[in-house]
Amino acid sequence: MLNFLDDKSAETLGPQLNGKTILLTGGTGSFGNAFVAKILANYRPKRLVVFSRDEMKQYEMEQRFSQRDYPCMRYFIGDVRDADRLEMAMRDTDIVIHAAALKHVPAAEYNPFECIRTNIHGAENVVNAAIRCGVRRVVALSTDKAVNPINLYGSSKLASDKIMIAARNISGTHGPRFCVVRYGNVLGSRGSVVPFFRRKIQDGATSLPVTDERMTRFWITLDQGVEFVLSCLNDMVGGEIFVPKIPSMKITDLARTMAPDLPQEIVGIRPGEKLHEIMITPDDARTTYEKSDRYMILPQFNVEPEYAELTKNLNKVPDDFEYSSHTNDQWLDEAGMRALLEAN
Repeated sequence: MLNFLDDKSAETLGPQLNGKTILLTGGTGSFGNAFVAKILANYRPKRLVVFSRDEMKQYEMEQRFSQRDYPCMRYFIGDVRDADRLEMAMRDTDIVIHAAALKHVPAAEYNPFECIRTNIHGAENVVNAAIRCGVRRVVALSTDKAVNPINLYGSSKLASDKIMIAARNISGTHGPRFCVVRYGNVLGSRGSVVPFFRRKIQDGATSLPVTDERMTRFWITLDQGVEFVLSCLNDMVGGEIFVPKIPSMKITDLARTMAPDLPQEIVGIRPGEKLHEIMITPDDARTTYEKSDRYMILPQFNVEPEYAELTKNLNKVPDDFEYSSHTNDQWLDEAGMRALLEAN
């Protein structure tokens, strides 16, 4: 199983996290719960602030991570659309992990203004609040759907990514550093097809619906996603988009792994859905460098002097390189996927 945090990286994270204040937007989601569990198990932050707008999810999360058991925990009701509230929550914060987003593709298509207010205006508010509050580092979560987007969710996340990368131009020499983490479908998250298939199987379905027999996706576990974000927090200079090297699998193979005895019903691609996902395009490749476990896309306007030091021992990918789920050189077989499912 992929491990993005080796012992050395985990150790060097300690000084960055111990005694510091961390704010997590959208903190009650699948990623937020996994992130908080990882931080509390391995580090000693001064404060760990969960910022989200759903008081019921905060209440449920507080039952798991109570302030009595974990004195560093704070729960802050608010919305990234509300700039004043966000700035209030971000005072005296060292690190921001920006995970808040409206992510459901059909919901975004049907409610475009709400998607734009959360994903684009929310990103702008995070940048402005971080600069005004003197935050040290901001890591924003993105998605493979932000690359060559064909739906509003992907388009809004592309805009969010651009805002985060451009933020380095206005934060100043001593201002916050911003980076973006982009990865694929998360096994076990609420938006994943895996819980959907599991419910169908548990409810006694006689077949599993599959959109298209050719469809492929990148796959990463929640724990791997959290580790990747933490490793990027450790490595970032500012302005990068980090992309993990993760395996692909066909949706038909996933369905067969989860329910080998059930037939599959091809139901057609939903509006705004792709056959395959791309995380790096040939246009991105011109400024993309490769490490053993990830790619790093630098800004087109490469002005940070640290980049020269950062990339001197790295390989640049070919200019025609594309990182797509159907041409990936890493593939999950049924045994590999079964191991990931059991771990989640």
